[in-house]
Amino acid sequence: MKVILESPFAGNVEQNIAYARKCMADCFSRGEFPFASHLLYTQEGILNDEIPEERELGIRAGLEWGVEAEKTVVYIDLGISKGMEK
Repeated sequence: MKVILESPFAGNVEQNIAYARKCMADCFSRGEFPFASHLLYTQEGILNDEIPEERELGIRAGLEWGVEAEKTVVYIDLGISKGMEK
């Protein structure tokens, strides 16, 4: 099952990236095939999450990919960010 994975990114970025990786592993353990745009698009040389226009572009791109997913999974152990709310 293709899923969009939502977890926090902004804030404590290092902690949130480590958490998102664990969330991806959890999805795989459940037989899901996750896509986490915030892990892909924020890599160096792609989009800068601290530039509002680039952050918005990344969110829009993730939402576009989301229409192809069968469901969205939201990991809330670290809370829900504004980006996740979108």
